[in-house]
Order: sequence, then C-alpha cells, then structure tokens
Amino acid sequence: MKTMVFAHRGIPVKEPENSLSGFKYCLEHGAEALEFDVHLTKDSVPVVMHDEKIDRTTNGSGLINSYTYDELKQFQLSNGESIPTLDQFIELVSGKDIWLNLEFKTNKIHYAGIEKLVLQKMQAADLVHPVIYSSFNIDSIRIARMYDPDQDYNFLFEKKVADPVKLMKTEHLNGLHPGYYIDGLADHERIWTIDDAKEQQKLFQAGVLGIFTNDFENAQKRRAALNQELVSD
Repeated sequence: MKTMVFAHRGIPVKEPENSLSGFKYCLEHGAEALEFDVHLTKDSVPVVMHDEKIDRTTNGSGLINSYTYDELKQFQLSNGESIPTLDQFIELVSGKDIWLNLEFKTNKIHYAGIEKLVLQKMQAADLVHPVIYSSFNIDSIRIARMYDPDQDYNFLFEKKVADPVKLMKTEHLNGLHPGYYIDGLADHERIWTIDDAKEQQKLFQAGVLGIFTNDFENAQKRRAALNQELVSD
C-alpha cells in the first residue's frame, strides 16, 4: 500500500502540537512525513503554529501578527518551549529523510509576503524531498505559483467540491487535500484528519495518496499489518 502517513502537527497524542519536541519525536520514531503550519509575526518572522491566536496552545493570548517575534518569545507551549520559528524547524529537519507538508495558514489572515518569504527559506534548506505545499486559501497557492510554478501545490478544503478534477486543472494543482474521501481521485488526494482505525484501513485499501493523523505510529503499524495480510494472501 502506497498511502503516505503524515504526522499531523507532529504527534499531538504525546507532545504539544507544532512543537520542536513533537517534531523531534517524529524524526526519532520513524515518521515518514510531517505536516506543519506557518504564520507571520508582526515583524514578518515565519513561525510554526496552527491557530491565528496563541490562546489555545500557549500561556499567552492574542493574534500572532500582533507581536514581534521577540515579544512572542515570552510565551510558552504547555511543555515550556517557545513557539518555534520556521528557521528552527528547518534546522531540525535538515538532511533528514522525511517528507514535509507545509500549510500556509492564510485562510483567515492573509499575511503580506508570506508565500515569497517561505518559499525562499524552504528552497534554501537542505531537504531530502521536495516540499508539499497546501492552503485553504486558493489565493496563497496562486501567489506561490507566481514565484515558483514548479512546486507541489495542493488545495485544502472541507466542504464538497462540485468538480474536483476541473478545480485541479483550472488552478494547476498537483493534488487535493480534502476532509473526506473523493472516489476516483485516490492518486491525487491526501485526506485529513484521520484517527479512526476503520477509516484508516478503508483509505489504505483505497490507495489514497496520503492521510494526516494525530498518531502516526499507530497508523503506520496499521498500514504495515494490512500490507502483511496482502503478502500472506
């Protein structure tokens, strides 16, 4: 089975989401792919966090882009770490055999210049595999494509799309990242966020391109067991 398992925001079942400790755990325990989210601070420093606000995952409050990075460093995640910068993340994964899915978190706040800045940093990094880029904001993908049309761009969405094949062609997308399975598009879809064992098995058997999960270890074990059953049969 070819379905790639993406560690969604690291491994939130064991470490704080989008934390360096979580990403390090993934690297040390055999994750094949990492998904993470990028915003910009007030002074245009790319940082790794899911929400636009720091309230849910730190001991602070307010919007990320209301703070400079130096100001943001005063707040901690639940394990005492600071909110990681994209540069710190890149340093951690540099030279490692792991796929990366970078999500531009621009669907609520479209940070000026984020696409160009992030693309430049990722292209300068020592990465083993090409980066997979995604966003709920189609404008971010369009802007990124203007700067570099040769990257792997994917549209994130939750609600049903009338004609996903047409969408891919019209927007020159490499793939789709839906919140549900689209029959007939297995080779082009990575689905989020799949933690249920039966749903994982169904998607593995369907041969989708990838799934995102909060517990990559169990998902990879489940996929390996299914592969073993196929070999045995």
